[in-house]
Amino acid sequence: MVNNYTLRSVRYMLDLSDAQMVQIVKLADLDVTLAEMASWLKKEDDPAFQECNDRVMGHFLNGLIFFRRGKDENFPAPAIEAKITNNIVLKKLRIAFELKDTDLLDIYKSVDFRVSKPELSAVFRKPGHKNYRECGDQLLRYFLKGLTTRVRG
Repeated sequence: MVNNYTLRSVRYMLDLSDAQMVQIVKLADLDVTLAEMASWLKKEDDPAFQECNDRVMGHFLNGLIFFRRGKDENFPAPAIEAKITNNIVLKKLRIAFELKDTDLLDIYKSVDFRVSKPELSAVFRKPGHKNYRECGDQLLRYFLKGLTTRVRG
């Protein structure tokens, strides 16, 4: 999935301004400008649209964890992955919003998307595990939609 879609979804979900989005990225020790953030948040058909790279997305997701849960200096910041996959996005959103398995199932149920507990646990396994499953765009999209409904009410 395009990283920009996730950025826009989280921005809408938490009702954040462009400046707040920049501050979230800064929490994970990456400086971006307000103009860069604005171009990442544009729709694909806008001439000012720019694609958000994986490095920025990784910093944003870590920053979101710090924004939502607080930053503890006793624990090192999570590593920034070179390639951001849907599995990583789902994992980090789960951490940021402190969601349990039952919460995830409720979120999917709220948007009429059926997913079983074993299917969901397979998405959170390490790549290479025999039961690992890649998170598809549809699974992430429904999760973002359901989480938005849950957060915004």
